[in-house]
Amino acid sequence: MITGLMILEAVLSIVLIAVVVLQSGKSAGLSGSIAGGAESIFGGKRKGLDEILAKATIIIAALFGIVTMILVKLMQ
Repeated sequence: MITGLMILEAVLSIVLIAVVVLQSGKSAGLSGSIAGGAESIFGGKRKGLDEILAKATIIIAALFGIVTMILVKLMQ
């Protein structure tokens, strides 16, 4: 069971890295945060692939954390 969870964790880590790398870059610095805030005020939304990748990142990161905690408990 531990071996299976370790393999699952390795797969999740590779998928998480891939999902993060595939996301489009955001503007850096103070000007990027101002532009992002103005965009959300005036109704701009992330659409399409960026939105899907953002949700996938959250889900995969949560799964990675859960599998890690289960492995830690089993290793004790």
